[in-house]
Amino acid sequence: MEYAEEAIVVSRKAVECDSNSQMQAAIYYYKEAATLLELAWKIRKDDPLADEWCKKSHDYINRAEALEYQLQNEAANNMENINQDRVRLKQCKYLLKQALDIDEAGKEDLAIDSYTQAIELSLKVKKEISDDEMIKNLTTLIKKALDRAEKLKQSKEQTLHNTHHTNNTAPFHKKIILNQIPKISNISKSDLYTEAEKRVLWTTSKINNKEYVPFMDVDLLERFRLSIPFTDSDGLLTLSLDQKERLLHWIRPDQLSSDPKMIVGDCISFYSIKQTVVTDCSFVASLAVCAVYEKTFKKRLITSIIYPQKQNGQPVYNPFGKYMIKLHLNGIQRKVIIDDLLPVGKYNSLLCSHSSNKNEFWVSLIEKAYLKVMGGYDFPGSSSNIDLHALTGWIPERCVIHIDDKTFNAEGLFDILYTRLCKGDVLITVATPPMTSKEEKRTGLVSSHAYAVLDVQKVNDCKLLKLKNPWAHVRWKGRYSEMDEKSWTPTLREVLDYDPTSAASFDNGIFWIDYTSVLHHFDVFCMNWNPSLFPFTSCIHKTWNTTTGPISDRYNISENPQYCLDVGNVNSGAVWVLLTRHITEIQDFKENREYITVVVYRNDGKRVHYPNEPEPYISGARINSPHYLSKIVLNDKTPSKFTLVVSQYEKMHTIHYTLRAYATCPFTMNELNNAKFKTTVNGEWKGIRAGGCKNHNTYNNNPKLRVTVDGFMETEVLQIELKAPKQYQIGIEILCIGLTNINATAKFISKSTGDYRSGYVILELSDIQPGTYEIIPSTFFPGNEGPFILTVNSSCSVSINQIQ
Repeated sequence: MEYAEEAIVVSRKAVECDSNSQMQAAIYYYKEAATLLELAWKIRKDDPLADEWCKKSHDYINRAEALEYQLQNEAANNMENINQDRVRLKQCKYLLKQALDIDEAGKEDLAIDSYTQAIELSLKVKKEISDDEMIKNLTTLIKKALDRAEKLKQSKEQTLHNTHHTNNTAPFHKKIILNQIPKISNISKSDLYTEAEKRVLWTTSKINNKEYVPFMDVDLLERFRLSIPFTDSDGLLTLSLDQKERLLHWIRPDQLSSDPKMIVGDCISFYSIKQTVVTDCSFVASLAVCAVYEKTFKKRLITSIIYPQKQNGQPVYNPFGKYMIKLHLNGIQRKVIIDDLLPVGKYNSLLCSHSSNKNEFWVSLIEKAYLKVMGGYDFPGSSSNIDLHALTGWIPERCVIHIDDKTFNAEGLFDILYTRLCKGDVLITVATPPMTSKEEKRTGLVSSHAYAVLDVQKVNDCKLLKLKNPWAHVRWKGRYSEMDEKSWTPTLREVLDYDPTSAASFDNGIFWIDYTSVLHHFDVFCMNWNPSLFPFTSCIHKTWNTTTGPISDRYNISENPQYCLDVGNVNSGAVWVLLTRHITEIQDFKENREYITVVVYRNDGKRVHYPNEPEPYISGARINSPHYLSKIVLNDKTPSKFTLVVSQYEKMHTIHYTLRAYATCPFTMNELNNAKFKTTVNGEWKGIRAGGCKNHNTYNNNPKLRVTVDGFMETEVLQIELKAPKQYQIGIEILCIGLTNINATAKFISKSTGDYRSGYVILELSDIQPGTYEIIPSTFFPGNEGPFILTVNSSCSVSINQIQ
């Protein structure tokens, strides 16, 4: 039979199957007919019917493709329905699991209510689905919930009956119960937030125009149940440019996986964590070191911040799509609410960091919560010590690598890394400086990139670090890499259980590198210390207004926030002081221009007025990071009291901050408050009144102010501040004119500030007697004309009048 005649027979079968909705058979016969007609056309192109054969061949192919598309759509719709049914079944199971957890906790009334909700939803879903296996599962679930709810109700009724039966013994029973009530111990006010602190924490709850309220115990009662899948009212996160170019849509975990879980297995794995198109390498490196900690020490750290959770603290997948992440933000633990919509591109590939296990979603959801706070996926980048503090609350520290600096103790640093990481005392990442593309290609390292430190080892004299690139590929090419088989001696391979040949077959971004190479190719270690190392802690939340004090700290720090740290008499120990500046706008995070620090003085806990008198005990470097850590080591030679001074470089804006101290010994930390009374007078040196210092016979021509001290105590406290243009050297003298108590003897006739200083000087009198005094402000050289401000801070009321 010729091809054309055979095609006619086959095409009739195709049309017949198409009419009977036998689509698979129709597709087959249409394609067969098209092939036969195409062969007929090729063999007999000169036949009068050749063009008709060619046209029919295309028509049959088009019809076959249309039927295939229809089949695919129907299959997709069926799969969607099946997936939706599975999700609803998971929701029912989730409610039952919550009811069981509440039941185990002994909360009978709440458990009965939860069982009832599980039963109601299960009955509703059972009516709406058709899959026999799912209906069977739901029937079992309903029966289990009903049986347990009935038992709880019967138990409750029996308890009420017994209570009623023994009512005649109620007075005696009541007496016993009353005797069992424990006494409530007095709560110290220092354990509560002051009104000022509450204002600070409330003000900085709004970050990037979204509010993140403090995490409280009542939040643990959240059940995360909804009638429809949860959608965050704050909207979708802003995408990076790379994500925008690749984005197809936002979908939920149950659309990516038939069995989504928060964590697969008993613990999280650092191997599975992978950074993709979001520029948050420091954050992903932070997740990796947390995963190492959890696996090594069998303690929940990063996974403990995700809710909902099981009773053992393990986070669970929520088929209702709502999650709460607990982050340390702006001085306190705060809750971040998110939905589980995630950005995907082609082939449903996630456009965010994720686990290589397709069923595991903890990485993607924690990242979403953190980047929600940070303004979106278009993240400017951070530092791991900042990220880890937000995720864990562990104490952040930066250690800059300066191999050319003689004060840099490379050996001491390695000893810390080696001895403390293995104990779980610290989490560590390390970052590279900016590098050229040529350097990147030569070393295998990535420019300005954070790496997780997974392990630190010392084998004989060989010091090695095991690092992970958050990309989960691209590795170090230098010494002790998988390509450097020469350095990998049999002993080293055995001790570290490492085979470079095997490692070379698969690039997972994990590699060993020697410590010397780290010092040469990386520029900073980021360390976060376990706060449980310190049994004692205290914190203060404050605001430093831009109008308080001068812009620069070069001459005057009198009005800077200052605190007395009292550690008592101890021979050894440590106090770490962490200053955290609250950040509320992403622009502030991107271009942080606020340089903050804490300067520590050995000044017996008293207020410090001049930045270098006394010399700082620990002179803090001003850095544009939200955190600054000062570490005080205590021994038998250190004083019992220190003065802590918060300082910033060129103060331009009001800042909110938290000052938190961690100590190995009991301590107190209290703000040094200003005097009770404050009186200010404006004056000027002009013409004859610019008399200069005592070296000149024109000194007495200077302005003079009469001060009356109206105290009721034998002695009062007085501070006299003089401010003037910085180009002038200025000083103060005070003379005793007369005392209120005529029978008393004056403690001084005259006192002065001594050496003249640029622009600012202060005279402190801790034992001034009530009476009348004369103050003479002066410049060092006569003829220095200009304004001045004289302020008297005192423990009692004073009056000031200019008499000359």
